[in-house]
Amino acid sequence: MPRTPQHEDEGEHQALLRSIPPSLSSSVKSPGLSSDSDDESLGEVEVLRAIESDVLQETATYGRNLNWWSAYILIMSRVIGSGIFATPGSIAKSVGSVGLTLLLWVVGAIISACGLAITMEYGCMLPRSGGEKVYLEFTYRHPRFLASTLVAFQAVVLGFTASNCIVFGEYVLFALDIEPTAFSQKALAVGLLTVITIIHGCFLKTGIFIQNALGSVKIALCVFMGFTGLYVVVFRPNTASGAPPNTEIFAWDNLWKDSNWSWGILSTALFKVFYSYAGLDNVNNVLNEVKNPVRTLKTVGPAALFSACLLYLLVNVAYFVIVPIEELKESRELVAALFFEKVFGQGFGKTVLPLAIAISGAGNVMVVTYALARVNQEIARQGFLPYASILASSRPFNAPLGGLLVHYIPSLLVIALPPPGDVYTFILDVEGYPGQFFALASSVGVLLLRYRRPDLKRPFKAWIPAVLLRIALCLALITAPFFPPEGWQGDVDFFYATYAIVGIGILVFAVLYWYIWTVALPRWRGYTLEEKVEILPDGTSITKLVHITPL
Repeated sequence: MPRTPQHEDEGEHQALLRSIPPSLSSSVKSPGLSSDSDDESLGEVEVLRAIESDVLQETATYGRNLNWWSAYILIMSRVIGSGIFATPGSIAKSVGSVGLTLLLWVVGAIISACGLAITMEYGCMLPRSGGEKVYLEFTYRHPRFLASTLVAFQAVVLGFTASNCIVFGEYVLFALDIEPTAFSQKALAVGLLTVITIIHGCFLKTGIFIQNALGSVKIALCVFMGFTGLYVVVFRPNTASGAPPNTEIFAWDNLWKDSNWSWGILSTALFKVFYSYAGLDNVNNVLNEVKNPVRTLKTVGPAALFSACLLYLLVNVAYFVIVPIEELKESRELVAALFFEKVFGQGFGKTVLPLAIAISGAGNVMVVTYALARVNQEIARQGFLPYASILASSRPFNAPLGGLLVHYIPSLLVIALPPPGDVYTFILDVEGYPGQFFALASSVGVLLLRYRRPDLKRPFKAWIPAVLLRIALCLALITAPFFPPEGWQGDVDFFYATYAIVGIGILVFAVLYWYIWTVALPRWRGYTLEEKVEILPDGTSITKLVHITPL
């Protein structure tokens, strides 16, 4: 009889079950499989939300609704944001040459593959929703609750979606030729965030369909831009500007002309490239909803990385062919606008490009909101949010509405409260910096688990040199803000490392909170914190942290 997707899921489940120590295998049940499974070897087992049970697959109460293509879009829409429409001009200006610019996009993909390999090893070993939350809790079990507290702080306090909401508002107003104001930009940004929260919270499958459609449009736009450049090179049609394609720039002597190999310049340019590849681990946050999660994870991440790298190279080549190199270097964030203007004329470019970037921003907000809501739901299930029975439940619309609301509130505040300008940029820098500590911890954690737990089944194993390179990159990103930028005189409003200090301060506050909550108060009041499992009416298992006082 042919194997169905359900049988394949159960086969993966059995393979992972063999990796659990015998002492735990009799007391762990995967909520993704019913107790009357065809495989009698599972037997009747007690529901237990022990850390060790993370090696088992678990199906979300609202089902596995993400096929391979949906998982691919979840990554691609997260990776392809507004960066490819804005950063190539500034990168080309800083490094000087076409060849070095293209080389950096390839190097960025290779280094990003190192981080992807680590998340693939973790995800295939621990196929659960939650991403880094699951991985850090499983790896760093002592001190007790510390890893969980840090992840919860980072996800709830800094896990907001603001930048692409603002981008959406700016470019919609520009396309409609409406004079932008701070209020109108923020109103559109809040409106987008609100609509997406309602769609994902009340209409689960409709939300997946819409984000798949927006992601497909975004990919199609990059393909269109790339092949437009190739078409101009091959057929040399008359463009709106009347200038011939600049193909001689790819001659070997011209390719590397004016290259700037200074490490300081290259590192700054590389950081911009890295941000354009960020989000390759987005599907790890929602593995409870992915069909055949282990098999999907082993292919969808590399496919997305290869696709993104190819699209970025095609679009960059199109820019260099159509836009004169000196104009491109001075274009700043308007390189894509220059491209459309040169090919189609000012009117078409002024309308189509802003709408395309607005669609790109909306697609990014949809997939980020979708994924982070699941992380918040997992944090609530673990007992680290108040009203866990409400926030972890999938009622009333069979969707993680509680996790969406936890994500919505800080995102709304970040959009609405700060004035436009440097303060907003500063907040976004603070958002990203602590994430490097978690990336470092997960990279080191892969090596620790290889040593401590060789018994775990690893359907995918990261290459050790790739792990070491990822660790070195995280250390570089953590220390980089504390080196003064070139020409700094000490007379600016903000100290250059302020955002890093604030980010570290948030982590320190989280550690103090953990110590007071789990160590100081229990000692003072004479109780211990214990975990109690509870099953909600919708079938969701949650952990409640209760105070146990010795008799």
